[in-house]
Amino acid sequence: MRAENFNQLMPPQAKADMLSVLSFMESLGDELENSSELFASTPNLRITMHLIRGHLEGRLTTMTSLIGASRAPYATANRRIKDMQEAGLIDQRPRTETGKSFSLHPSVQLLEQWTQLTSRVQRLASSQFGGTATDASSDYYFGESYLSAKSIPPMKVLAEPLKLAGGLRVLVHGDPTFMVMDNLKRQFEQTIGTQIHQRAFSIDRLREETLRNASRKSSNYDIIAVDLPWVGGFAEKNVLMPLDEVMDIARIDPADFHTAGWQAAHWGGRAYGIPAQTTPELLFYRKDLFAQAGLQPPATTQELLRAAKALHDPQRGRHGIAWNAARGTALGHTVLMTLADFGQPILDLASNAGGFDTQHLADRDYRITIDTPAGLQAAEFLKELLNYSPPDILSMSWYERIRPYAAGKIAMAYGYTLLAPYFELDDASPANDQTGYLPHPAGPNGAPIAPVGGYVMGIPANLPKERVAAAVEALLVFTSPAAQKLYVQNGSRTNPRYSVGSDPDVRRLSPIFEAVDGMSWRDELQFWPRPPIPEIDEIIQICGEEFHDMLRGIISPQDALRRAQERADATLQPPT
Repeated sequence: MRAENFNQLMPPQAKADMLSVLSFMESLGDELENSSELFASTPNLRITMHLIRGHLEGRLTTMTSLIGASRAPYATANRRIKDMQEAGLIDQRPRTETGKSFSLHPSVQLLEQWTQLTSRVQRLASSQFGGTATDASSDYYFGESYLSAKSIPPMKVLAEPLKLAGGLRVLVHGDPTFMVMDNLKRQFEQTIGTQIHQRAFSIDRLREETLRNASRKSSNYDIIAVDLPWVGGFAEKNVLMPLDEVMDIARIDPADFHTAGWQAAHWGGRAYGIPAQTTPELLFYRKDLFAQAGLQPPATTQELLRAAKALHDPQRGRHGIAWNAARGTALGHTVLMTLADFGQPILDLASNAGGFDTQHLADRDYRITIDTPAGLQAAEFLKELLNYSPPDILSMSWYERIRPYAAGKIAMAYGYTLLAPYFELDDASPANDQTGYLPHPAGPNGAPIAPVGGYVMGIPANLPKERVAAAVEALLVFTSPAAQKLYVQNGSRTNPRYSVGSDPDVRRLSPIFEAVDGMSWRDELQFWPRPPIPEIDEIIQICGEEFHDMLRGIISPQDALRRAQERADATLQPPT
């Protein structure tokens, strides 16, 4: 059995436990080593922990990074790594045909050993610090003690108020989460010690205003919200400031973010924003209607179509499913996500254990893949969905698809988690407390995924230098675990951090957080369906136009694919 298979077969809770124990042992090692020079680091342990973490988080480990993680002199670390390879604990895999470039991975033997160690550490922690186990506490495990039972304290007022002439200026998207932030403005003003001026726009106007602001000599905003697919283009156009230029990235606590959300904030290996919302698009479905009809929650596209047909009853004012089908941006997003459901990324990305590799997008060595056999399957699937959709489906976008679902007129709907308050916080909604949350059902060549959407918050590249330091401090406050918990407590249903999703106060508010955490541990949260390349906005618009003509019956699926491919190919620019 290969290590990749070991990881795929690992239950979500086992993976969570391993990461919890890793964090604990890394922190304990740091405390010991920092307390006295006599407590030298143990290279083999550091090497092992780096390998295990990289494997679980889907990050590539090279000889250079492993030697650095060992905290030992080069020769010593190199010798220890060779010893571990000879002992069958480390696998080496070529990255090129010559084999001169290679990556390092934990072997199945090492993974099994670490799994056993995780269990032993949990038992030791339980017996030493958790008291004697009783029937009521027999399910205690170290990860639960370390993460789930820890309630995040409220925000603390900054020791020094931020000094910003005219106050803090923020540009955001007009969605429920950022509106919660606006409602809490007084509380945040008290925390940071200055006034906050927030402007909110629709998604298309937000992009226009951000680009207009970037053309100014001096930014009108200290912090801007950026839709994940825009990150690459904004980095290339110098719209955003690389965060490592103005702050210590460790202050963000990157390991606390959902992996897909944190990776999506990067371009060319550098972070250009901090996740403010990680909001995957899920399939919402009415558990009560499914139970009445004797249906199981759909795991495949065929099962989804069968369920939509069975629950579609226009004569009684109920339709099977709602989705983003309005011309342009809305439908374009649906097209990219549906391609992904059928195992087809919009680009010719190399496959990896988590889906597809997006680490080298900044090299601009990619081509667009729309007109393919999987693309035809996706197009025909969307055409079939029309049969079980409301009559106004071709004008439905972000909110229009959720409102009728909340009103009980739709049995299923694709929707971002940020839209769940429309029914979760409405006691009169038939979907209230009756909604189940699933990743996208998969097509024949795909796997269940939850395409990650949401926003990062970043610093404009043209922000005057004298405002940057204060903007960074405000950014850290807005994206902190305490702030994220506060958003959730006031109605938000997005969360980019593991610690917030594990908070017992948060878990009690909605089942959506446990569902999303489970998807994250199963590697179902993915951002490759909408890769943040500079051309992505044009590609989305093109797909939203050509596929809309297809859905209206003006052109065939084959013509829609061909035309979308030709127009999208014309957007590609050579690397600069």
